[in-house]
Amino acid sequence: MFKGFKRSTTKPPMASNGGTPQKPFHMQDDDHSSLGPSETMSMRSSTPTPSESTLGPSDSASIVRFLRSITHAAYNNYQSIGKGLASSAQLTKDGQILVSLDLKKKLPELPSDHAAPVKEFAVDRATSSQAPPMSIVIMIVGSRGDVQPYIALGNCLKEHGHRVRIATHETFRKMVRDAGLEFQSIGGDPAELMSYMVRNPGLLPGTESLLNGDIPKKRKMLTEVIASNEESGTPFAADAIISNPPAFAHIHCAEALGIPLHLSFKGGLSNYFSYAMADLIQWQGIGDIINNFRTKTLGLDALSIRSGPSLADRLKVPWTYCFSPTLIPKPKDWMNHIDVVGFYFLEGAKNFKPEKDLEDFLAAGPPPIYIGFGSIITLTPVLYPETIFDAIKLANVRAIVSAGWGGLGGKDIPPDVFILTGSVPHDWLFTKVSAVCHHGGAGTTAIGLLLGKPTIIVPFFGDQPFWGEMVHKAGAGPEPIPQKKLKAERLAGAITYCLTDKARNAAKIMADRIRAEDGLKSGVDSFHSHLPLLNMRCDLDPQRVAVWWSQEHYLRLSAFAAQILVDAKVMKYENLLPHRPKEFDTRKKIQDPITGGLGALFWTVTHMHIGVAEIFYKKDGIITATTAFPRAQIDADLSRMVILGMAKLVDSVQEGFYNVPTMYGTNIRKVGRIHDWKTGFVEGGKSFFYGWYDGITGLVTEPIRGHGEEGVIGALKGTGRGSACNRIKPFHITILKD
Repeated sequence: MFKGFKRSTTKPPMASNGGTPQKPFHMQDDDHSSLGPSETMSMRSSTPTPSESTLGPSDSASIVRFLRSITHAAYNNYQSIGKGLASSAQLTKDGQILVSLDLKKKLPELPSDHAAPVKEFAVDRATSSQAPPMSIVIMIVGSRGDVQPYIALGNCLKEHGHRVRIATHETFRKMVRDAGLEFQSIGGDPAELMSYMVRNPGLLPGTESLLNGDIPKKRKMLTEVIASNEESGTPFAADAIISNPPAFAHIHCAEALGIPLHLSFKGGLSNYFSYAMADLIQWQGIGDIINNFRTKTLGLDALSIRSGPSLADRLKVPWTYCFSPTLIPKPKDWMNHIDVVGFYFLEGAKNFKPEKDLEDFLAAGPPPIYIGFGSIITLTPVLYPETIFDAIKLANVRAIVSAGWGGLGGKDIPPDVFILTGSVPHDWLFTKVSAVCHHGGAGTTAIGLLLGKPTIIVPFFGDQPFWGEMVHKAGAGPEPIPQKKLKAERLAGAITYCLTDKARNAAKIMADRIRAEDGLKSGVDSFHSHLPLLNMRCDLDPQRVAVWWSQEHYLRLSAFAAQILVDAKVMKYENLLPHRPKEFDTRKKIQDPITGGLGALFWTVTHMHIGVAEIFYKKDGIITATTAFPRAQIDADLSRMVILGMAKLVDSVQEGFYNVPTMYGTNIRKVGRIHDWKTGFVEGGKSFFYGWYDGITGLVTEPIRGHGEEGVIGALKGTGRGSACNRIKPFHITILKD
């Protein structure tokens, strides 16, 4: 979608003393101080570290032996037990991070006013359903089950009058085109992606992936997906972006184009605490790829470790979760910019005609069960068919087994089993079976429940365990069976449960609830309701989307209106600017001096060496992360960190004071970007002048504004705000940051 991306071949910038290279920008804070490990420092633990002779650059076998020996080392487990909270964390061999927080006392219910509603820019709730036709790109990274729901959404948007293009993997070109939508290839191999996810279900790569070359392959694929530049052959200027989170490029493309972004996901729930931790870890692994894309392809500023992680959440980008709100209600701590609308179903059974051998098998006996793991590439494809076939025999049932992407390892097929090798729509196939067993993908789970089928889930990674628990909690299936614990006896017991009246009745109840919802209509409404339509419509013709801005006439103009005015010689194209309906302020701000100061102090104390991160962006990361270095260099680096910490303390407290008025409802002036000492003094002077000016005038303007909003009570509040501003704003002096 964006051309001009070139892979960087430059070496890391050197420090001013010519010694230790600086850390990549994505591992630095906004003041360019490094948050990553020093070149000459490494994380220490109680686990013995090998000598430099043991880990010579050419001795890869020693590295492999050492890494395998520390798989269950002491530092992989953390536990803290206190009077109010017992917490533990564990890093597993396959890269999963298990965190447990056990509160000794039950927390009170979350109050309804726990947070102020999100203020969304230029939304038009009253007439959002009358959004003008626009060009929408839907960016999707993932498997077939990830793409299908958004093809259904794209068709609904197309019925509303929009032009829709799906940007996804080349594998799905035919599927998208057959649905009548435009297609854009973003590269990447979803089969390889699924294989990697099965081997590494957690956020961090497992030990084997660190040793077998998985990480460079994954990074190469991510680079291809994020910065794809394949020509589609048909011009397409996007007015809005819809994307699932793994696309990664979404918010950066939206920022570069100045257009709205709407995120959407079909997966399970997440809480703010774990989400923030996960996003920080993820940024350490791919932040350099993101910043290469931003700076070299999009012409944007690079993001730091403070501004990069949780960017979409911090900017309150609207979200739509496409799962059933009656089955999984929207959590109370999700604000008004997040919607839960229902499942998106893509109808595929209408014109489907099955092969004769499948029809014959279905007609030859009672309804079989369905077993298939879809796009999942299993680690042991030879063992899975044997386990499945033994379970079918123990449960005494007939079965349709899908070979999927993983294959079946060439096993002999029992007579009561039909091997499905082609593509058969689930909404047709699941009407012919008595129960279903699959990996727990959201789309497959949804269609099975819609059709009232008892469900067995064998989760591999991601949100699949979540869906397994939801189905089990509703009584429509047994406990989920983790793929590593899949045994014939356990699977046979699960099949037997799914054939009981209890499971059938529970599945029917869930089906009735899902049928009562219209997820696609609600999804389209959600998208429209969060658009900045008040800043997107043409001022002369509100039925068209604005693409030009006339600075001379202060008008938003559609392409059609601009052409009419240019033809009438009212204006010239060279005097028009591209209209940017949505801007994104990607720099993270400190809201008050207390948290700013404490944050800087915490950074100084805890600014240690994130050795794991170097594995992602350094060739010798494994060696650096497992080798001790001389004490003298450590002391020098610690001194540097203390100095940087003091600078951060002053900077953070100043920024906190500057933003204090926003905490009680007063607007502040935006500070220009500081590049050197000259711009720093200019901005500092402006801040000093306007600080006094706004502090004095606020004594009058704030009560007036308050009275207009809330009457007498508002005037009293405004008086308080004005008095506070009079004391705080004169101290708005911008400090040199760069």
